[in-house]
Amino acid sequence: MSATPHATSSRTAVVTGASSGIGAATARRLAASGYRVVLTARRADRIEALAAELDDAGHQAEAYALDVTDRAAVDEFAGRFSTLHVLVNNAGGALGADPVASGDPDDWRAMYETNVLGTLHATQALLPALTASGDGTVVVLSSTAGHATYEGGAGYVAAKHGQHVLAETLRLEIVGDPVRVIEIAPGMVRTDEFALTRFRGDEEKAAKVYAGVAEPLTADDVADTIVWSVTRPSHVNVDLLVVRPRAQASNTKVHREP
Repeated sequence: MSATPHATSSRTAVVTGASSGIGAATARRLAASGYRVVLTARRADRIEALAAELDDAGHQAEAYALDVTDRAAVDEFAGRFSTLHVLVNNAGGALGADPVASGDPDDWRAMYETNVLGTLHATQALLPALTASGDGTVVVLSSTAGHATYEGGAGYVAAKHGQHVLAETLRLEIVGDPVRVIEIAPGMVRTDEFALTRFRGDEEKAAKVYAGVAEPLTADDVADTIVWSVTRPSHVNVDLLVVRPRAQASNTKVHREP
């Protein structure tokens, strides 16, 4: 489906990694808030199905297959927009939970390329259109991993720290331009794929992440937080919003029932 903006839409949002989890939930909530939503992800079938769902519900949504680590593809995509109001940098993820001494450099590289360089590519390519709108917002979906370390998570933690610094620095560099930079840093979120992907399909290991935690955050909880931040008045910038479940006090302190 084309990503060419509709003349009937007043505000347009691009969501990366919109094929599942937080990205899909954010797309649904943005659409319900009146945005024309452009869904991007590598899995074309997923985002096409979501776009059809939103269209059937009376919203404006379009799908565009995109790998944010492919700069040429991102630049081609960005060329479709003269103006843009919201970019949600959601594409990312974790691979493995090995200690530094034995971590796979390929996993570290893949996480850096998706979480950090993917955010960089999309932001750089779409920043002119966001600025041209006169009221743009860049959302960087980082993690509490970008603000504190934990054992077995160094590769992911390093990537998310990189994302955090990208957002913080961009905000300094474009102050005075009509673009907000918002960082949302979720803690423990239970989605269908995050932990399962991290542990390469090992359902037992994935389940242990949430064992005994009565109510981890859901994708919709985080999407609600993102859309609330984006829909504040234009002069209000939510620099950083950390959101965790009540059972989680820090990355290493989680209340678990027996």
